[in-house]
Amino acid sequence: MKIALFSDIHANLPALEAFFKDVETRNIDAMYCLGDLVGYNIWPNEVIDEIRKRGIPTIAGNYDWGIGRSSNDCGCAYKTDEEKAMGKVSISYTNEVIKEPQRNYLRTLPAHIRLEYQLNEDKFNLLLVHGSPRKVNEYLFEDRDEKSMLRIMEHAGADIMCFGHTHQPYHRILNSGVTGSDHFRHAVNIGSVGKPKDKDPRGGYVILTISPDSTLENKNSIQVEFIRFDYDIEKAAKAVEESPLPNEYADMLRKG
Repeated sequence: MKIALFSDIHANLPALEAFFKDVETRNIDAMYCLGDLVGYNIWPNEVIDEIRKRGIPTIAGNYDWGIGRSSNDCGCAYKTDEEKAMGKVSISYTNEVIKEPQRNYLRTLPAHIRLEYQLNEDKFNLLLVHGSPRKVNEYLFEDRDEKSMLRIMEHAGADIMCFGHTHQPYHRILNSGVTGSDHFRHAVNIGSVGKPKDKDPRGGYVILTISPDSTLENKNSIQVEFIRFDYDIEKAAKAVEESPLPNEYADMLRKG
């Protein structure tokens, strides 16, 4: 089974449209969205409508959670006063332009999606979250201590855990088994469709492949493929510059 996982569109309609064109060529069996449909660009309603009309199972990101509740706090960990000021403009603008049906959709999105597989007498769980199982806006960066990451996954009962929020893709394989008995767990950050932060401005997503012989005892039997695709970055950047949003967000799109 080939599963497409995407996240962090952030109201970037040109990126989302390019994602759909790319993923339609990949012979996908299932598709899930890990949240943050809105914020930082001018198309929150259009992005939501594209997700809804395709019936894509979607969880709430921290930005979705805030806008769904008409909050002035997106739960973003801005580090400087300048970032905080720009973020305030972004969430205010999104709250202003979002329509009520779309806001209601965001408000009713689930926090997590859990899928259980049983193959070769192995039962394993795939857990889809936005930030972490503990908190929608917790950042799980690639350099998180291995013991900490394992504790999070074990406590959540996740053998494969996929998430977004940092906009920086990676795949870590961790062994939680005892000596002589391997139990490999996969932590996968799926990156961002509409606002990458890994110095590659192209949109990104993941294809997770689970085969009939996949097992937790073989770390290579579950495949994770990182896909990058081109989109009209200038269209998205100029839309920011022609709106009340800070021009810095346009520069971020161009630089990744």
